[in-house]
Amino acid sequence: MNRRILLAALPALALTLAALPFGGAHAQLVSAPPSTPQDQTDIAAIQTYLNGVKSLKARFLQVDASGNSIGGNVWMMRPGRMRFEYDPPDKMLLVAGHGLLVYYDPAVKQTTNIFLSSTPLGLLLQDNLKLSGDVTVTGIARAKGQIQLTIIRTGKEGAGSITLIFATDPMTLRSWIIRDAQGRQTQISLYDVTYGGDYPNSMFTFVGPQFEH
Repeated sequence: MNRRILLAALPALALTLAALPFGGAHAQLVSAPPSTPQDQTDIAAIQTYLNGVKSLKARFLQVDASGNSIGGNVWMMRPGRMRFEYDPPDKMLLVAGHGLLVYYDPAVKQTTNIFLSSTPLGLLLQDNLKLSGDVTVTGIARAKGQIQLTIIRTGKEGAGSITLIFATDPMTLRSWIIRDAQGRQTQISLYDVTYGGDYPNSMFTFVGPQFEH
């Protein structure tokens, strides 16, 4: 993957994650703002489900808008912690913790920091995510066995959006797709997912190579 593109799109990447494919990349449905009692029921069910996912470990496949792909391992612990380790030869690292999202590219020895609160990824990592108030649901759509929800930070439409895609029987997060302010899109699909687990805080603390022994 072109590192300059990845670095340029890092805020989007922070916004951009997609999980557990239905056998491939997801085509987004045509969504509309929630307007019916069923919409509100589904939003409440999704909120309850997301707040029930406290930690996980999985393999992931990241695909950008140009179709470039790269894999690796991901760990998540809510609130506020996530770690992406990219497979060789890339060996890139993305760590969320302590209120920051840190991206490190060893090929260019460059570290980039972003406030987690400025990204949709930060929404997913909240301790008690509420799909109202500070979060606005801008779109909801359904297909057989599937529902998708697009959310933004209220009043910050220009910062990008995240679209969450779920299986409905049972409710399971299958992917999330992020678009940045320029309309660029990145998707990360998770597989071999293990829910639960208690991972050390050190996994979610970036230690630069200059401090490694």
